[in-house]
Amino acid sequence: MTEHAEKPFLYVVVCAAGIAQDVDELITAAQHRNWEVGVIATPQALGFFDTAAVETRTGRPIRSAWRSPRDPRPFPAPDAVAVAPATFNTVNKWAAGIADTLALGTLCEAYGLGVPIAVLPCVGDALAAHPAYRASVERLREMGVRFGEPYAGEAQEDGGRAPFGWERVLDLLTPRT
Repeated sequence: MTEHAEKPFLYVVVCAAGIAQDVDELITAAQHRNWEVGVIATPQALGFFDTAAVETRTGRPIRSAWRSPRDPRPFPAPDAVAVAPATFNTVNKWAAGIADTLALGTLCEAYGLGVPIAVLPCVGDALAAHPAYRASVERLREMGVRFGEPYAGEAQEDGGRAPFGWERVLDLLTPRT
């Protein structure tokens, strides 16, 4: 647990996928499990969810850009990181060590710090079949990153979509006994 907070601190990394509009479900579930939460969004993800509502729920600003060295750190160090939804682009860049956004830089650094990381991919079947994506997932798994079942978001027969199952990422972070 961080020395800055009484509760363990969870970074929630949000990527640009339609299901991101419901990220407050993950935040609420994490808070019910006694996590303090800070959200880091890819720049493209900011248009996919209600940023004001998320900031109100967490009591913290959403981070999506680098801070200057003289600015204070708005979050304590993470005790764990949840990436949900994780997109094709983010998974591939992260596995390649590309840190061209705050979200990707945070993920690359979290690995180096030994912080537990869990991922709920939101990738359509056609993109998930790409050899680069499969190799990226395998590389991240070899690094100890925990993956939940992928979510393609395909329409069901009734026209609806299967639930994303936000809490699964928290289950992946629960210590195994």
